[in-house]
Amino acid sequence: MGSESMASCKPGTGILNFLLISLLDSSLIVSCIASKFYQEFDITWGNGRGKILNDGDLLTLSLDKASGSGFQSKKEYLFGKIDMQLKLVPGNSAGTVTAYYLKSPGNSWDEIDFEFLGNLSGDPYTLHTNVYSQGKGDREQQFRLWFDPTAGFHTYSILWNPKLIIFSVDGKPIREFKNLESIGVPFPKKQQMRIYSSLWNADDWATRGGLVKTDWTRAPFTASYRNFNADACIWSSGRAACPSKNSWLWKQLDATSFQRLKWVQKNFMIYNYCTDTKRFPLGFPPECSVNL
Repeated sequence: MGSESMASCKPGTGILNFLLISLLDSSLIVSCIASKFYQEFDITWGNGRGKILNDGDLLTLSLDKASGSGFQSKKEYLFGKIDMQLKLVPGNSAGTVTAYYLKSPGNSWDEIDFEFLGNLSGDPYTLHTNVYSQGKGDREQQFRLWFDPTAGFHTYSILWNPKLIIFSVDGKPIREFKNLESIGVPFPKKQQMRIYSSLWNADDWATRGGLVKTDWTRAPFTASYRNFNADACIWSSGRAACPSKNSWLWKQLDATSFQRLKWVQKNFMIYNYCTDTKRFPLGFPPECSVNL
């Protein structure tokens, strides 16, 4: 996948096109294959600390005491399945945060977050997830991982459609956030988003609430990315053009996937805002009655 070059996108027709016009204000159905990092992303900050290597098949971000680094997608998306393989900062990564997320512009933004909070050598990373809709977040769930995310590449995926958002790791769903507009909970479905990632210093809060600081003698810290794929509706000129084959557009968790989700949450979830009575002494947010 990572070694393929981008094919041309071809408009299509048919009943799926008709159905999507009402949902996405789109008259184009497109089909694209994965492309090189230099075709899909711009390194936006870091003064040379972000690099695209191996003929576009590998991207690295680094952090030292002077600065971190980051990149963003050239395209904007409205719904899709986004996959990225990451290998996180190895060794003593305490104080560092590797963020990988979707975000829309403006003051009333939507956002879908993966954040990886570093830790001391031998201690596990914390995988932090959050969903913002119309500028409101505070929907954190945190997990440990069932593998060492620094020893090799693993796939982190966001499936986003009009009905739900599913966070997955190596194909295993870890979190589902349903569209509950029917009970007054805003859902991200009207604002196009870019993909962003950054590696930065957050030792004031990231590791044990800020008690463990970044050890700059171990710098530079490096995170690596490969095998990006966006099977997604691309936003352009005020409308979204979607792939001709898009089973994700109406996907929901089947029984097997739901059991995998429950297994992950039972064994690896370490924080859920929907069970935090100290934070919500007067009652949990309304989505907590339905969302996992």
